[in-house]
Order: sequence, then structure tokens, then C-alpha cells
Amino acid sequence: MPATPRIWIVDDDRSVRFVLATALRDEGYEVDGFENAADALAALRTRAVPDLLFTDVRMPGDDGLVLLEKLKATHPELPVIVMSAYTDVASTAGAFRGGAHEFLSKPFDLDDAVALAGRALPLRNDVLPAQGSAGMGTGPASESGARSPSVEPQLVGTAPAMRALFRAIGRLAQAPLSVLITGETGTGKELVARALHRESPRASRPFVALNTAAIPAELLESELFGHEAGAFTGATRRHLGRFEQANGGTLFLDEIGDMPLPLQTRLLRVLAEGEFFRVGGRELIRVDVRVIAATHQDLETLVADGRFRADLLHRLDVVRLRLPPLRERRDDIPLLAARFLAAAAQRFDTPPKRLGKAALECLFAHDWPGNVRELENLCWRLAALAPGEAIGVADVEAALPAAAATATSATASDDWDAALARWARTQLDAGREDIHARARERFDRALLEAALEHTSGRRAEAAARLGLGRNTLTRKLGAGRKRR
Repeated sequence: MPATPRIWIVDDDRSVRFVLATALRDEGYEVDGFENAADALAALRTRAVPDLLFTDVRMPGDDGLVLLEKLKATHPELPVIVMSAYTDVASTAGAFRGGAHEFLSKPFDLDDAVALAGRALPLRNDVLPAQGSAGMGTGPASESGARSPSVEPQLVGTAPAMRALFRAIGRLAQAPLSVLITGETGTGKELVARALHRESPRASRPFVALNTAAIPAELLESELFGHEAGAFTGATRRHLGRFEQANGGTLFLDEIGDMPLPLQTRLLRVLAEGEFFRVGGRELIRVDVRVIAATHQDLETLVADGRFRADLLHRLDVVRLRLPPLRERRDDIPLLAARFLAAAAQRFDTPPKRLGKAALECLFAHDWPGNVRELENLCWRLAALAPGEAIGVADVEAALPAAAATATSATASDDWDAALARWARTQLDAGREDIHARARERFDRALLEAALEHTSGRRAEAAARLGLGRNTLTRKLGAGRKRR
């Protein structure tokens, strides 16, 4: 009979070790738990190597990424699943760069964790050089799993769709594949491209971005491929195009759907052969460039209409990443707004302003057609124009464009049921199962806080205005605080 698979769990949180170990033992696995990396490494010196290891990231002593590095140095065939409550690009990329098999976000579903273990264990019977080394030869990770901090804007979010996106970026950053990023205008597609570059082996080489919709068609060829002196009127000297500028690094082509068909043909050749001629040139130029493209358009529809080459789409669309619009990740609005307000305060050299609860509800109700970029612009306007440190509903409505403010106000009052339906659909799409309880909690909290604000904190009057007994109002307030 085959030996029972052995799984180790390294986590300083005893409750996590207990519930995960129990779930795995129920599936027939042999499980051992360790409180820290030192204990696990000591056990490896006297005991057989396990078939799979789960490790948390943040622990006393060596963190999980340091443990991962040491394990891969001595046991490269051991599949390691990294767990963390901090799901961001730096953490996931650090884990995958270090050789992790998978990244598991906390809190996780036990069924998902058990299923993940089942998928990871067969790797023990395979040839596994890639698990320990492929795409991971960029040196040890820092304690946080990231390279040196960057001053450029970062992707932010804790919504399930963003956690999935961060895991995908962490894994794809190590693979030399073309990536197509899709998403509405203002969702942050260039930030995804920069993250893929920053966490890749090409990070020390150039990242070059070009918005193909912003360059006139007659100039786009020269911008991409460069030109020789005298190639056309006004070309007084040689110009290196974006492909040459990005050699060894990453070229990001935004709004690729707007590229003219003749240039699509030239781009296809570069992607296939890695070579091209400058405009007016005879010298064959060879480059090593990873191309990441982005679009807000439906490229399949453009192909059907004859406006985009199907073979180019197939070449660009090796892996597709979808960036969700802000209305599908409304829970991220407070985090994003706080980040933008803090950045504005730093720029203005003033104390950061904060959004009141009623103002946040106003933001939750807005549809955000301009997505994260619209929220960022709004926060900068609020930082500059709101008179006090606490931002209220009136400040938000004054800072929004007139039509948007009217629509937001209507949604928040007369059309609140439609806003609730949108929220419910978002939760259902995210796989949440406690939707009714969460909706009731938010409904009660919004009513109670609005009534208390209206009555200047007088509970008896607030309860009367809502048609509740004072004891009922007090009980609901207490329950809400406990849940938080």
C-alpha cells in the first residue's frame, strides 16, 4: 500500500494550525504542526521530509518567505503553499519568486485548502526542477517578499477579485509570456503591467509604455519601430523606437484595439520573430522584449468586424487578466480613498482628511463610470476644497460633477433598492454566502447612524423617529459594535 501523505503546517496561530490540521486529517492525511520556522527546520534534520508544507508569512523569527528560501535550497522538490492575510502583489510575487507552489489568502475556505493540498501532492511523483528553480533565480526575497520599495503607484484592494488578480500577477511575473489585460477605462491596467514587470526577472531593465490611441496613425509606426535620418520630411536624425528602448525589458501597449491594421501586421512579425526594420532603414534590428497589451474594447468583436487581426489576438492573448471595475469591488472604496487622501495630504503638506460614514455611504452609492481614476480625482478635489478635516456628504456632492452628484443623491435616496440589488449581485459574484446577514447589518447601521446624526446623538429621539423602542436601538448599536 502507498504511504499516507505527510503534511506539515507552520503557523504561529494555534487556531489556524488546529482547524487546518483537523480538516486535512479528516481527508486521511498525516499532519504535524509547528509554531515557527525554527521548529520546522529542526524537525527536518531528524525526520523524513514531508510530502507538502503549508507556511504562514508573518511569524516570529524567520518569516514564511525566509523559510521558503531555506527549504528550496535544501529540498527543492518539496511543494510549499504560502498562506497570508496580506494578499498584495509584493507578497504573492515574493512567494512565487521563492518557489511556492501556490498562495492561499487568509481567511480561506477549508474545503479550498484541502482541495489545494490534493492538487499539490501529486507533484511529488513528477519531475520537479521547475518547482524549485524555474523563473526564480532572482536572488532571495526580502522579509516582506518584495524588492526594494517603489515610489510608483501600487495596486490596492482586498476584494476577492483583486486577491485573485494579485495571485495571478505573482505567478505570471516569473513566466516570459505575453499578457493581455482587459478592463474598463480608469481601472488601472497600466498598474497591472508595471507590477508584472516590477516582480519579474526583467525588473532591472526598462519598462516602456505607449498608448496607441494617443499617437496619430501616421506617427505610430515611427514611435514603435524608430526611423532613420531622412526617412521622411522632418526626420533629421535617427530615432530609436519603443521596441529598442524596451530591449531586455517590458513594452506595454495600451489600447491595443486602436492600432491600425497595417501596423498590426508589423507588430505580429516582431512578436513572432523578435526582429524588425526601422522606418527607412535596411538594418535588421533584433530585440528581446516582453509585450504586455491592454484594452477596454472587446477584441473578439473587432476581429469579427475585420478591424483586428485574429492571429495577432492569439499572439497577444497567451494569458488574459481582467481588471474589475470599481462598482464590482465597492468594499475597496474606503481603502482606496484613504490612500488617495493621504497622498494628497503629503503633496499639499497638510494633515490628511478623512471621510465621514455618511460620506462613505455616498461613495458606495455612486456608480463610478470612471472607475478608480475617477475616485482618485475626486479625492484630490476633496483634499483641496473640503473646508474641514472630516469630509461630509455635502463636500462629496459638491466635488462630484453636477450630473454625477445628482445621480448619486438619487441612488442614495429614491433608488436605494437598485443600489442594494447591485451590491447583492456583486456579493453573489464574489461567492459570499452570508449576504442576507451582511445586508441586514449594513441596513441597520445606515438607518441608526443617519438617525443619530439627525438628532445630534439623542438616542431616545432617534429611536422615536425610526419607530423603534430606545432599548431596541441600544441593542442594535451594541450588536453592530461587537460584530465590528
